[in-house]
Amino acid sequence: MDMRYPYRIDASGRTAGAQTEEHVRQLIEQVLFTAPGERVNRPDFGCGLAALVFAPNSPELAAATQFMVQGALQRWLGDLVQVEAVRVSAEDSILHVEVQYRLARTQERRTDGFSRRV
Repeated sequence: MDMRYPYRIDASGRTAGAQTEEHVRQLIEQVLFTAPGERVNRPDFGCGLAALVFAPNSPELAAATQFMVQGALQRWLGDLVQVEAVRVSAEDSILHVEVQYRLARTQERRTDGFSRRV
């Protein structure tokens, strides 16, 4: 059992846990929506995805965003997941990201969607 994000205490007074699949999903969400410089002891952690919502929409921006997200996930979670595909779209102030990946431990293929209002 892994630690749940965001950190909290469960009903028994212990650190709340999460199954491996849920924990990996939570880690992906942290990488996607953490801006570089936001973490004091890891200033280069994250990919700053939320800042791109206000950039002019274009095929070039979409491609660059997909490479940026895939690179950040490989850098920070490469020992846990193998990223197979990333799709990014923005609608008004909502950012949608879909990540298709394979869990390194079990080779299970998963697709998770993430949305954030920015």
